[in-house]
Amino acid sequence: MLRDLLDGPVGSKLDAFLMSELARGEEIYPALPFVFSCLNTLPPSGVRVVILGQDPYHQPNQATGRAFEVPAGTKLPPSLVNIYKLVEKDLGVRVDSSGLLSHWETEGVLLLNTVLTVNRGQPESHRNKGWERVTDRIIEAVAATRTHTAFLLWGEHAKKKAQLVRGEHNLVLVAPHPSPLSAYRGFFDCNHFSRTNRWLRERQQSPIQWSPH
Repeated sequence: MLRDLLDGPVGSKLDAFLMSELARGEEIYPALPFVFSCLNTLPPSGVRVVILGQDPYHQPNQATGRAFEVPAGTKLPPSLVNIYKLVEKDLGVRVDSSGLLSHWETEGVLLLNTVLTVNRGQPESHRNKGWERVTDRIIEAVAATRTHTAFLLWGEHAKKKAQLVRGEHNLVLVAPHPSPLSAYRGFFDCNHFSRTNRWLRERQQSPIQWSPH
């Protein structure tokens, strides 16, 4: 399904846009070979939680192709700091603050943005260029599996995707984006991590280990 979309007019339009931005001298994050990193090890049927953000980090050496993650050793962006704060507040556990979120991915957590690329220093610069069609298709594919999946939609752009999640075997939780610009509006009180685990347990599923093993 996704390959058909990327091989068709949507993918062609995206490719043309990205190539034109590079030709103009723009730096695109993440680097193009890493745009789909969040899908490398997680087939739709293996996803138990989707954390949906907005667009990638727009400063150098931050975006990895997984929403909210940064490379080890990188100064933590404020959004990720706030996510870690919520984990600790919600679950009462300490978290690995390296910036890497690969241990979440091994638990079946898909770290997806609604838009998958951005120009350096220009947040939302790649909105409405075709990525939304791609990420909608990903969300629909995950929601269509029979796996019990929780969708954590953070921020206004993510909230709009709730309509794509169908089926009683799926859970939708909505909260403000963890950015300092909006987190104070209720992000720290959303308790999405404990609510997700409680919902999974109620369905005889193992909870997500949000802190490293």
